[in-house]
Amino acid sequence: MTTTLPPHAVNADRPAGHGAPARTMPAVQDKAYLASLKGVTAAYVITAFVALLIGVLIGPLQALNYAGINVYDNHLLKLLVKSYYQGLTLHGVLNALVFTQFFISGWMLYLPVRDLGMRINTKFAWGTYAVMTTGLVLTAAALLLNDATVLYTLYPPMQGSPLFYIGASIFVAASWGVLGQVVYTWLQWKRQNPGKVTPLVTHMSVATWLMWFIASLGLVTEALVMLVPWSLGITKTIDPLIARTLFWWTGHAIVYFWLLPAYIAWYAFLPRHAGGRVASEPLVRLAFVLFLLNGVGVGLHHQFSNPNINNTWKIIHMLLTFLVVVPSLLTAFSTAAALEDGARANGGGGFVGWIRHLPWQNPVFVGITLSMISFIPGGAGGVVNASQAFAPVVHNTAWIPGHFHITVGTAVTMTFMAVSFWLIPHLLGKPLPNPKLARWSQWIWFWGMILFAVGMHWQGILGVPRRAQISAVAQPEVYEAMHLALPRFLTGLSGILLLIGGLMFFYVFFKMVFSRRVQDGEEIEIPYSPSISAAGEDLATASPLVRLTEPLLALGALGLIIVLMVYLPVLLPMVTNMQGAPGQMLWRN
Repeated sequence: MTTTLPPHAVNADRPAGHGAPARTMPAVQDKAYLASLKGVTAAYVITAFVALLIGVLIGPLQALNYAGINVYDNHLLKLLVKSYYQGLTLHGVLNALVFTQFFISGWMLYLPVRDLGMRINTKFAWGTYAVMTTGLVLTAAALLLNDATVLYTLYPPMQGSPLFYIGASIFVAASWGVLGQVVYTWLQWKRQNPGKVTPLVTHMSVATWLMWFIASLGLVTEALVMLVPWSLGITKTIDPLIARTLFWWTGHAIVYFWLLPAYIAWYAFLPRHAGGRVASEPLVRLAFVLFLLNGVGVGLHHQFSNPNINNTWKIIHMLLTFLVVVPSLLTAFSTAAALEDGARANGGGGFVGWIRHLPWQNPVFVGITLSMISFIPGGAGGVVNASQAFAPVVHNTAWIPGHFHITVGTAVTMTFMAVSFWLIPHLLGKPLPNPKLARWSQWIWFWGMILFAVGMHWQGILGVPRRAQISAVAQPEVYEAMHLALPRFLTGLSGILLLIGGLMFFYVFFKMVFSRRVQDGEEIEIPYSPSISAAGEDLATASPLVRLTEPLLALGALGLIIVLMVYLPVLLPMVTNMQGAPGQMLWRN
């Protein structure tokens, strides 16, 4: 089957009444250069999904644990995974960190380069990929050897091997290489095109990379200043509160680093698949700038229960977190409007009847749309987590992984899965082999995640802790008294559904990757969407909102200043009164 835009997109180029047609991807004449650029992008994407595959295979073990079924004591399984906590660490690191960073690094390198029609140094790009892979290998070695079962949050004084922290540092540093190459390319384009408006996809990509740079400073500081010297024995103790605060500088904002690349697909490409148009490009640019300004200084809402942090700063971070709802609501409005525009153009009508006229046979559309639907309860749950009144009820309970999976595990992961259905054909010239199976993989994954979220949220409200092998507790009657039968059943069933949906997806994905090349990938165009309200091309005639959101470097500097303003008053008292603790490897006891 040749992969093309679905028939429902035939109306997508119509500037009905007013608006702008879809952007045309600048052509590349140098075939060798294009092959290298596509090759490094494909390498990032394929590596990402290999990591996700391993993480998905471990996932059902976690779900079965919360169904009250202990499989970790199986002698054969113990040959591969020594404990529940090693399995949980592998699952979290591979899915939440490795999969996302590799995919995003390929996705948000390729898109702005092609969007701008600029030429980059592909040797540098391949070198960055090699460095990131080296960091992954070092980190994975420590995890697989059970030398770094410190869970996703790396909380000291649990101490992993130096190999783990050094590998993780290299891994993150490599993302800065991609960041630097994208920003440098954008600045080159700005110099060559003075007075021009940055194209929408590039604007979103650069804003996301700048936000990630600010966000990653916390984790980089924790790793280089604290964790690596401590693990090497250079320093004998570590201050857990400082380390935790630096982690959450990055730890919450990294969710937006995962989410905003998905937003790019929602805003720029999904309307085309639905036969619709972007509602307002200036509004999209505003949403990304708001994340750049306000997406990082929000981490203390993860530390409401931590002592020695002034409560005023906790409240400030809570309020700043609530402000993130604004760009999220802008996204909900814009994407829903784009879908309705497409459905009505295809003959839909009525208050909700137009929904039936959306392209539900298109696996790309289905995956991305279901991912957006899942984010509605996910975003609402985030407001609960950020509230100082509600957070103590759900903090460190099963509610948290339930929330995490319906946001990152569904909204982000399903978007990246669905994008691969057109991205791999575009990069490699290999068609999507089984669109029907691809579509069903998305439906099954979606319902698996919904059931998981319901089961885990339910258990969390009843007081079941997170990160606990509750299937092997010494006093099971404690949990039996909570009447957990139904939520446990839902959680266990979700693990089976997610495994089935995941294996269906990976069958389609790897069959596509290893199939024979049958067409020129350039025949599969990047599915740019037309716009109802475009940003325009010239700054001189652009709207005030477009001009306000154009200077991304200055806005990024302002974002960094805001973060320093809300974090330095918190960190300085800790630094002047450090409380050292020795390292512990509890998983070996």
